[in-house]
Amino acid sequence: MTSDLLAGALEATLVPTALLTASPDAVRVAWANGALARATGYEPQRVVALDVLTDPRVRPVDVPATRAGFAGGLPFTQRVVLRRSDGAYVHCIAHLAPVGAPALRAGAWVVALQDLTAQLSERAEQVALVEAERRERRSLSLVARVSDLLMDVDEPHGLREIASLLTAEVVGWAGFYLHDRGLWAAEGLDPRRPGGAPRPDGQGPRLPMSCPRDPVGRLLGGSPDRAVELDLGAGQPEGTYAQWLAAHVDLAAAHAERTGRPVPAGEDRTVVVLPVPGRRRTLGLLVVRPRGGGGLAALDASTLTVLELIARRVGISIDNVRLYDREHRLAETLQRAMLPEQGEVDGLDVWTYYSPNADDAQVGGDWYDVQQLGAETVGVVVGDVVGHDVEAAAAMGQLRSVVRSYAMDIATPGSVLDRVDQLFGGLRIPRAASLVLSTLRREPDGTWLLRYARAGHLPVLHVRDGHATQLRDAGGPLIGFGTGGRTTAEAVLEPGDVLVYYTDGLVERRDRSLRDGLTVLETVAASITARDAPGIGEDLLSRLADHPEDDVAVVVVRVPDPEDHLRGTTSPRRRRWSLPSEPASIARARHAVVRTCEAWDIREASNAELVVSELVANAVLHGWGHVALQLYDTGDGLRIEVEDANPTPPVTTDGHPGRVGGFGMQIVERLSDWGWRQSRGGKVVWAKVRPGALPRSGRTED
Repeated sequence: MTSDLLAGALEATLVPTALLTASPDAVRVAWANGALARATGYEPQRVVALDVLTDPRVRPVDVPATRAGFAGGLPFTQRVVLRRSDGAYVHCIAHLAPVGAPALRAGAWVVALQDLTAQLSERAEQVALVEAERRERRSLSLVARVSDLLMDVDEPHGLREIASLLTAEVVGWAGFYLHDRGLWAAEGLDPRRPGGAPRPDGQGPRLPMSCPRDPVGRLLGGSPDRAVELDLGAGQPEGTYAQWLAAHVDLAAAHAERTGRPVPAGEDRTVVVLPVPGRRRTLGLLVVRPRGGGGLAALDASTLTVLELIARRVGISIDNVRLYDREHRLAETLQRAMLPEQGEVDGLDVWTYYSPNADDAQVGGDWYDVQQLGAETVGVVVGDVVGHDVEAAAAMGQLRSVVRSYAMDIATPGSVLDRVDQLFGGLRIPRAASLVLSTLRREPDGTWLLRYARAGHLPVLHVRDGHATQLRDAGGPLIGFGTGGRTTAEAVLEPGDVLVYYTDGLVERRDRSLRDGLTVLETVAASITARDAPGIGEDLLSRLADHPEDDVAVVVVRVPDPEDHLRGTTSPRRRRWSLPSEPASIARARHAVVRTCEAWDIREASNAELVVSELVANAVLHGWGHVALQLYDTGDGLRIEVEDANPTPPVTTDGHPGRVGGFGMQIVERLSDWGWRQSRGGKVVWAKVRPGALPRSGRTED
């Protein structure tokens, strides 16, 4: 009765169980319960008598270890794989133990099987979840690093750095191509090319975008808006973007640069092309090659999503940079157009300076004007319209024009301001404005008569022999609020006297009152030892405007003194000028160099005069925007820096066949050590001029 009960229990258990007979030749199934039959899908009679070591329906993971276990006669555990009747495999752990069975001629073993399917599925699910989380973290980390790089996407190699990061992390190769009046390989944005002028290495701008056999052209046209494949090894239709891209994506060079060996023969040359979308149009392309090739099929959904997200982020950043650049250049052009260029004034040393405080696209109301009113009379005016917007700039432009017109007809500054009050009120300009208007007339005895009137503006500073005085007379209300009868004050300027006209950005700070700022200005101006207007202006800026909190406009007027060359000076050895991009600036730059060399006692300035002439001529002929000229005394020579908005580097040439010219940089190279660097506004070309006269030619006369 006990045997029957045990047999029934084994048959009823849900644990797959079998009784084995082990002999030196084979290990066979002598009995199996229903649970084992259900686990394998076979009837019990089909399981009985099979050899567990050789039958394909049972596959021990380690057959030698299984044989050793049976031979040892002790309980052991072994991994086995059962093949079900439907072809599926069931992973199990077999727990085996010998049992005494005198009725059996061979050794008897009982085996209980533990199904690992659920555990393996759970583990596989956990592994999959861990892998998915790892991919997500990698993707988030990659997007974050790209976002950091996009903070400087307007750097010359910003896009190349992003492409290099993609190549290192997710794909075999990546590159950006921008579509800006032609398709071109882009390492950076280069947003300052005027009007998006075509690059010499780019695709022409007039290619069709609707050709059904040109997936790249249709992608640039906005249809489709998702990634496409392009086989670089296949022939592309003539005159299409696909043909140009296939010819310019050099995977062989990229592979060799990355791995140090050539591309294996027959390697797949299919790339994936993703659009770089802007707000209104597709700005360019992100071209990637999956590792090992394979096109779109080789990119899993997560990687493709990351690439699309990065392409969109790059597109938005490019749009923002270009929009900012357009607005900034428009605002700066508007502001500069309303300011006069620094002109030469007969008999006076004049230096002007203007700098907006904001780094963004703002314009302000600060302005100045230096006007030749007659053969012996000069007009100088500095003003400030409240605000930092286009409305303030427009009001400033109107006010400047009105003052200029009246100053030509009326000799007395107070009377000019009376007329300006009347017209300004009639124009209904909703902005308050201040200004100081002055005239300087040369007298027969060599002095100059200064006449001035103020309309709510800060007083002009008069410096003589180390003493600074604020010219506070002839004050009055802001422009537009005068009721007539403005007064005019006078002062006599002697040789060596200096006048400093300025706006509040030079003296006003959050941590001090305006009164204290004016006191500091007096102290600084009185201690200046420079003997030329640019030197005085540079000294003021270096001490007062190192961190301005508002726009700064400064005009320095100095009456030359014949004895200036006999006096020492400790002023900063730096000068700067803002010049218009026109041929007349070349002569003005040469004159500035000659005057500066005289002030700094640099002998034989002919080399420097010729070098600055060539550098400014190149900036005028080949650049655009304003030309910035800066001079530095390095102690062993004169350093000249010329900045323009064209980022293209200068090159030396052998001249133009059949034409005069083209040797400018060769002249610069012969007379100086020179170089160039990128700047936020374009490029700076510098030259350190060796003192002395022009070098002699090596040729001898016959």
